[in-house]
Amino acid sequence: MLVVNNFKDYEIISMSEGEKLEKWGSYYLLRPDPEIIWKDKLDKSLAHAHYHRSNKGGGYWQTYKKLPDRWTVNYNNLTFNVKLMGFKHTGIFPEQSINWDFMIKKIKESKRDIKVLNLFAYTGCATVACLSAGASVVHVDSSRGMVDWAKENVKSSNLEDKPVRFLVDDVVKFVKREIRRGNKYDAIIMDPPSYGRGSNNEVWDIEKDLYNLVELCTEILSDDPLFFIINSYTANLSGIVMENILKLTVGSIYTGKIYYEELGIKSKNGLVLPCGVCARYEK
Repeated sequence: MLVVNNFKDYEIISMSEGEKLEKWGSYYLLRPDPEIIWKDKLDKSLAHAHYHRSNKGGGYWQTYKKLPDRWTVNYNNLTFNVKLMGFKHTGIFPEQSINWDFMIKKIKESKRDIKVLNLFAYTGCATVACLSAGASVVHVDSSRGMVDWAKENVKSSNLEDKPVRFLVDDVVKFVKREIRRGNKYDAIIMDPPSYGRGSNNEVWDIEKDLYNLVELCTEILSDDPLFFIINSYTANLSGIVMENILKLTVGSIYTGKIYYEELGIKSKNGLVLPCGVCARYEK
């Protein structure tokens, strides 16, 4: 397992009975997490806001103390905007800082121009990381709101003059167009949801569609790809499944290392919270 231990502006203070108390910069948030099935001490009085799940699906934020509409947190030289969103989210998945470090290191060590494609790119934290390392990035997400947020993150990190292209588009349709256009990428990142809809209501189902998308992506990889990363938060999609997909697609064409890793965050009291899985190809 790869564990986050150097995100100074983010910390899990404690976890108990399905909830975690987190510190985001100067503010404390209490959010649910189904992985936390143990009992421990949890001081809810520290929380500025608490996300309550509804038995009917979804939920709502309850605010206890004054909280700005948005604020920023820093990870090394990167700056990200935090907001309270529907379904408990904040716009950042801190465990992905493990992948940001990996991407930055690979890009810098390559000593060449690297073109990155970020699919299901969300609020663009990976985009910011790759830009900071000197890569050019094409950022694709079907939500205009998320793409606008990604632009804010790029600007907050003072990287708006770097080579980045933002697209509100269905990921599968975009990749198919890139194949026809003959465009190539040295690195691909994807963070697919379990289920979703494209910009024109195209339906995405990770179990049915992931293999086909990764296979399509092999047609837009350059002759010397640097890395390919797939992230998953879907409990019934194991790391071995994603590793197998990469082996049967990317690994059938390119020589490199293919493996999966579970990602986690260590809390203040030393417990580690599992936060999903990533599979990687790297040269």
